[in-house]
Amino acid sequence: MRDHRTVERMEDTETGSETGSRGEAARVAGASRSLRAAGSAGSGAGARAGGPAAFVNRAMNTFSAADIEKQRGVRRMKLTAAGLLLFVAVVYVLAKWASHEGAGAWAGYVAAAAEAGMVGALADWFAVTALFRRPLGLPIPHTAIIPTKKDQLGVSLGEFVGENFLSEDVVRQRLRSVGIGSRLGAWLAEPEHADRVTAELSAALRGALTVLRDSDVQAVVGEAITRRADAQEIAPGIGKMLDKVVADGGHRRAVDLIVSRAHDWLVLHSDSVMDAVQGGAPGWTPRFVDKRVGERVYKELLRFCVEMRDMPSHPARGALDRFLTDFASDLQSDTDTRARVERLKGEVLGRGEVQDLIASAWTAVRSMIVSAAEDERSELRLRVRASLLSLGARMAADPKVQGKVDGWLEGAAVYVVTTYRREITSLITDTVAGWDAEHTTKKIEANIGRDLQFIRINGTVVGSLAGLLIYTVSRAVGA
Repeated sequence: MRDHRTVERMEDTETGSETGSRGEAARVAGASRSLRAAGSAGSGAGARAGGPAAFVNRAMNTFSAADIEKQRGVRRMKLTAAGLLLFVAVVYVLAKWASHEGAGAWAGYVAAAAEAGMVGALADWFAVTALFRRPLGLPIPHTAIIPTKKDQLGVSLGEFVGENFLSEDVVRQRLRSVGIGSRLGAWLAEPEHADRVTAELSAALRGALTVLRDSDVQAVVGEAITRRADAQEIAPGIGKMLDKVVADGGHRRAVDLIVSRAHDWLVLHSDSVMDAVQGGAPGWTPRFVDKRVGERVYKELLRFCVEMRDMPSHPARGALDRFLTDFASDLQSDTDTRARVERLKGEVLGRGEVQDLIASAWTAVRSMIVSAAEDERSELRLRVRASLLSLGARMAADPKVQGKVDGWLEGAAVYVVTTYRREITSLITDTVAGWDAEHTTKKIEANIGRDLQFIRINGTVVGSLAGLLIYTVSRAVGA
């Protein structure tokens, strides 16, 4: 009779929990419908305010339609396991009654098997129930493990992931086995993939240039150029360049242009030249003499320009070559000349017009880059695409390149997991800590409870077989 009372109490508890579960399921279903309605009306702001962690917590603290269906399956399996327990209890009672009535030896075997089946079923019921709640509501130690140890389980899970999944050896071994370098190379070697990467890079570049404020970039560029110019002496470099230009005759076209423009200017402004000469003459000279002198000076200047323009071997050209050669040498070796150039450089860089010119260069460069990034046939995008195809082909075929890429990726991944391992694992522990214990327990039970009920069924069957075996052996040894 004690067994009957135990079974009845346990079944009443399960029936009560089933009834409560059905009520809870109904309430959860209503809440789910309300959440879905509220989400369809205004899901944007609330989701953005909550963030990923809030989304995970909401997912664990609410029941979906799939969870409710799983919960129904758990209830059906609980009824099946409880029914099997009730069945072996009835068999035990009947077998005992039959044994007292002199039914024969078989009744003892059946009673032993049924009794052991009840013990196994009750023990496994206690073990399964203790995971999620206190059996029969009694404050038995080490029960209701999931709701009471939820946070500790989250910490243990985070430590387990950190030690076994985020260790340097595991990360390196996993990445090395994947062979990212060769796979990435084969993927990039496909023209459509290279086009896709080029388009994504162009979009990212346009976005970055759009986000940057021109004033900030201009200030940085201007400061960088000015600081670089101040830190490096320019006279020796200019001297070497000038020496090379003169040696190669590169300055002659500039001389030709200047002489030609001077000749043309003299032809158009003859009166201005003669007026300038006459204006500088002494006041005591006759005006006709000043006029004749002005005409003479003008003709000589015009003749000089014509001869220098038309005669590559004109002495003035040779004198200019020697002057430029000497000046190039002074720029490189003469201390005085170099100091004067540096002072001139400082004065030029200090002018507001020059700083504005340096700063405005960024606007032109940005416009050029954005235009090139938007044009699919621009030289920039074509070169990037060709470079990606070439890189992909090399990565797919060259083991050395593959090794370098794999090494870079392994190093980057190891740095991330070793540097931010605590932050990564804290995501697990903090997320689990934010779950509601009651809802988490119900959700876990809904997902794995059906399989756990098979433990009760198996315990009943295995217990019955074990009891029958023990009773048989005992009878055999006793006989």
